Amino acid sequence: MNLSNRAKNLQPSPTLAVTALFKQLKREGRDVIGFGAGEPDFDTPEGIKDAAIAALKAGKTKYEPAPGSPDARQAVAEDYSARYGHPLSADNVLISCGGKHSLYLIFQSLFDPGDELLLPAPYWVSYPEQVKLAGGTTKTIRGKVENEFKITPQQLKDAIGPKSRALLLNSPGNPTGTTYSPDELTELVNIAVEAGLFVISDEIYDRLLYHGQETKSLLSFPENVRKQSIVVNGLSKAFSMTGWRVGFTIGPVDVIKAMGSLQGQMTSNICSFVLAAIPAALKNHDEDVERMRKSFEERGTLMHQLLSDIPEVKCPRPTGAFYAFPDISAYFGKKDSQGKVLNTAEELATSLLENAGVAVVPGEGFEAPEHVRLSFATDNDSIKQGVGRLREFLLSLS
Repeated sequence: MNLSNRAKNLQPSPTLAVTALFKQLKREGRDVIGFGAGEPDFDTPEGIKDAAIAALKAGKTKYEPAPGSPDARQAVAEDYSARYGHPLSADNVLISCGGKHSLYLIFQSLFDPGDELLLPAPYWVSYPEQVKLAGGTTKTIRGKVENEFKITPQQLKDAIGPKSRALLLNSPGNPTGTTYSPDELTELVNIAVEAGLFVISDEIYDRLLYHGQETKSLLSFPENVRKQSIVVNGLSKAFSMTGWRVGFTIGPVDVIKAMGSLQGQMTSNICSFVLAAIPAALKNHDEDVERMRKSFEERGTLMHQLLSDIPEVKCPRPTGAFYAFPDISAYFGKKDSQGKVLNTAEELATSLLENAGVAVVPGEGFEAPEHVRLSFATDNDSIKQGVGRLREFLLSLS
């Protein structure tokens, strides 16, 4: 069968591939520990579930407006206004089928063929693939592990070219687990805006900050910046609602309208009775978010300490999200117990899963081939046992 070049050239998500293999091995009865999935292990708070159940029982099973119900959109606007200080209305908000769908709509709305996204690396695997689907190109700017993977203002200035359309920032970041400070973000954002670029900020982890770390939303900047700013967020990570598929975009009204028109031809509204859970989550469950945040902070501290104790492994301390991203390249070129030489992160991750029963995500898909990603969205015992197995595996290589 002849498929479109668009479909044939799309790269699969390595994160989803690792998660699928891990689940398959679990079904087969294998003793495996998974650090691959980027989702909390906590259940969704009961009050949020109750709101959706009540809406379902009340007959909220019909079509809603494609951008989302007015109440849900207004709840998002009020939440961001309260947290970041500038008034927003429901017209600034579009609710979509998860943050991934939100990003897809942004790229489809902003990019024409040949337009360029400036993308700090390491990056989440779907960004460049979605830009490709919009006909655009990606220019990566590589952050150094010594600088917690963060790019510098000079790197950004050097990267801006005639085809540059937008800069994408993700802080706290996936896969790195590190965070730009407010001053660092301000400098980068001002450079981009002065160059006439849109700034797209993926703030899906903005409530998950650790060790006193602070960050800054694009929506807290002055009006001239906000006119060129588009924010992506959702309920998946901080509220432990990954399967609910609730993402939202906050931005200038004309951008939101364009995205809403696209969504109207794609999916229309998200699940109608899920919309009722959005105000419930944002207005009533800050304590649940804080409880989970504290657990993630404790787990991240534990995982970072254990990884840092492995000889020749370099790992910046996670200050947000729930990922550690160690450099394990010192072990490339060594043989595993089967005599196979492991020259890449992908080969090492495969052998680690097969021989030690530990699932991690190789760094190639994040444009960081010296690294692997570990999620600490799991319990402390699994972290201790899993990182212990990783240590034994690495030290056994010859």
